[in-house]
Amino acid sequence: MEEAGEPGCEESGDSGSTQETFPAASSPPGLGAAPTVSEEPPAAAEKTEGEAGEPGGGSEPKADCQAGEVNSQEGLELASTETEDSTLQTSAAKKIKIEIKEKKEKKQKVDEDEIQKMQILVSSFSEEQLNRYEMYRRSAFPKAAIKRLVQSITGTSVSQNVVIAMSGISKVFAGEVVEEALDVCEKWGELPPLQPKHMREAVRRLKSRGQIPNSKYKKITFH
Repeated sequence: MEEAGEPGCEESGDSGSTQETFPAASSPPGLGAAPTVSEEPPAAAEKTEGEAGEPGGGSEPKADCQAGEVNSQEGLELASTETEDSTLQTSAAKKIKIEIKEKKEKKQKVDEDEIQKMQILVSSFSEEQLNRYEMYRRSAFPKAAIKRLVQSITGTSVSQNVVIAMSGISKVFAGEVVEEALDVCEKWGELPPLQPKHMREAVRRLKSRGQIPNSKYKKITFH
């Protein structure tokens, strides 16, 4: 019986050991399989994300390069337009300067020609004509009288430059009237000195030519 029982115990022990070993052998694979399955998807996701990120990362620099090229082209165009504008401005300024210089040179030439003509004319004067010319150059209207007249007309105070200009203009006007009066005297077959009738006729002729403005107010009626 004991011999028979011993092998039974051994079998039971073996069976028990086998029962214990089977779960022990089966449990670790199950436990090890779960974490391996759970760890693999993140790695794959990371790979997929990396693969997806690589093409995206490569496209962004390309777009930046294209934008940089466009900006550089626009900058070159702007720079070219600015240079063209600057060249046009400089050319226009040069033309204006050249025109101003030419005008100044022409004025100087005209002034020199007039001076030469006056010198020739004065050199050809007789003694009587020279005396008259000297008296004409020395003669002038009193500035105080001119100033009072201008202030009475305008109603405001006048500077000294305005008085000088008005005195010069009045002197030229008086010379034109006298010259016209001398022509009238010559045409009428009379000899100087000038008379009031000669002066009145000279003023009338100058007004008819439009060289003297009409100071009288004329009422215009419409029919």
